[in-house]
Amino acid sequence: MGVAMVAGAILAEVMATLALRASHGLTRLGPSVLVVVGYGLAFVLLAQALKSLNVGPVYAVWSGVGTVGAFVGGVVLFDEQVRLATLAGIALVILGVAVMYLGGGLEH
Repeated sequence: MGVAMVAGAILAEVMATLALRASHGLTRLGPSVLVVVGYGLAFVLLAQALKSLNVGPVYAVWSGVGTVGAFVGGVVLFDEQVRLATLAGIALVILGVAVMYLGGGLEH
């Protein structure tokens, strides 16, 4: 159940981050509401997941997958550029998350 909560927290955080971009500095009501709801939901789900999962690997997965999700969402929704250095950075994030996950395990 904890892993499902982390997945939900990742989806909520990515949605909120993309809505933050769409809010134009929190001046558009609809996207601004999504920012508040999305980040709130992300933290609630993450807090619940941490009742049974280890904080280090979970945070690495949450932040790393969220980073990749925000990058992909920015490319798809906002036509942001993909550069070689960005792809290298994403690869390093994925590698780092994998090492944290393998080194720390998830459940305590």
